[in-house]
Order: sequence, then structure tokens, then C-alpha cells
Amino acid sequence: MPMCQINANKMNQTQNKKSKDDLSNREIILYSMGSVLLLGGTFFIGRKLVRDTVKKHEEKNSVEDGSIGSYAKSIKMAFDNDGWWGTDEQALRNTLISIPSKQVFGNVIKSYQHLYNRSLMADMQSELDTSEYNEMLSIINGKKDKTNDTQIDSAKQYETWARRLKSAFDKTYGFIPGTDEEAIRAVFNEVPTQSAFMQVASTYQTLYHTSLMSDLKSELEFWEYEPMMKIITSKPK
Repeated sequence: MPMCQINANKMNQTQNKKSKDDLSNREIILYSMGSVLLLGGTFFIGRKLVRDTVKKHEEKNSVEDGSIGSYAKSIKMAFDNDGWWGTDEQALRNTLISIPSKQVFGNVIKSYQHLYNRSLMADMQSELDTSEYNEMLSIINGKKDKTNDTQIDSAKQYETWARRLKSAFDKTYGFIPGTDEEAIRAVFNEVPTQSAFMQVASTYQTLYHTSLMSDLKSELEFWEYEPMMKIITSKPK
């Protein structure tokens, strides 16, 4: 066989081997990419299935009055306000007041995340102005740590009411100062006795170095002040 033909055969064999090696390398890369995509897709599908299952569970529980899910749904409904602009602060306030402890509220935060894939506290901060947000935080911070705790820290409760009243006084409408009368009324309805109200006034003085009664008179119109104080004077001493 001529030498040139031998060399040509060797070159063809080398090229064929190289083509096979290249094909093999391409196949490895494609298989690897396919595996990654398959695993990634499986992960995301699995995560979605888990989320959907958890959400269905939360939705089922939310129909039970007083359940964790029902609290989360009531808060979201207050944010949505039946499609009207803004938040229904009164509905939100009432829901937060009805939550029995910080422990339960922590579970409400988790339920809200499961139901809506959103942060409850971030939404609250977005939906409320500063004074409203501070009031809602005071409501939460004034609760018992756990539902089965029997002892209530009276001093802490007085401070909570005092801070909520200050938040009501700090209410603004844009750049116009105002007062949240419903927030004041909510505190007055919660305070159990005239004596407890005097303790709240004393705590308010300590916190803000000003008289609660003076601030009430300056924040409320004269036709609002008397009915508001009647809530307190009608309580036992």
C-alpha cells in the first residue's frame, strides 16, 4: 500500500476518533444540563405543591372563628377594605385586640405567609401611617407572652394603653395634625376601672412628661370630650 494512502487512512481514523470524542463530550454536557433542568423543575414543582397543600390547609382552618387562619384572613380583609382605598383600621384594631397572646400572633404571621405568600408585618407597615402602626404594635406588645399565662403584668398593660393613646393623639392626615377618636375609644372601653385609668394617666405622665387629661382636652372637641370621659366615669371605681 502506498505511503500516502496509509497516512490518509491514519488521518481519517484520527478524525473519526476525535468526532466520537467530541460527540461524547457534547452528550455528557447535554445530559448534565438536562439533569440540572429536571432536578430544578422537580424542586420548583415540589415546592409549589407543598405551598399549595399548606395554603389549602390554612384556607380550611380559616373558616373556623377564632382560629389562627381566621385571624390572618381578617387582617388581610382589613388591608383590602372591600376594595376601597386605604385600610379599615377599626377592623384591623379589633382583630389584633382579639388575638389572645404574642404566641398566637406569631402563628398568625406564619399563617398569613402561607395564605398570601407575603409578610404580615411588611404589609402592615405599608398600609398604615406611623401613628397607626405604632398603635398596632402597642396592642401586640401589650399581650401576654403565651395564651395559658395566667398572670398579667399590670404595669406593662398601663404602659400599653398610654402608648396607644399617644399614638391616637399623634394621628395626622397628610401634613394636617388630627386625632384618632376611635383609637381613644378602644382604649377607654378596655380600661376596666376608674382606678386603672388613673394608673394609665400616671404612666402617660412618666412616659411623655405631660398630662393625659390636658392632652385629651386639647385633642378632642368639647362635644367629644364629655361622651368620651363618660365611658370612664361609668366604670366601677
